[in-house]
Amino acid sequence: MEALHIDCDECVMQGTSACDDCIVTFIVSRNPSEAVTADADQTAALHLLGRAGLVPESRHQARAS
Repeated sequence: MEALHIDCDECVMQGTSACDDCIVTFIVSRNPSEAVTADADQTAALHLLGRAGLVPESRHQARAS
């Protein structure tokens, strides 16, 4: 599994109600202009927690370049 990189400025969902229940919003209090990067082990843990319903799953969808 590769590292997960979420940059809200690259997400088509940015500024929508999807942000309210996004893993990034749920787990970290961050400046909206800062990207979040998780290594492979952290990414696997986030996926497991999401599938178990313990945290929201990522809703990130990259914008077309």
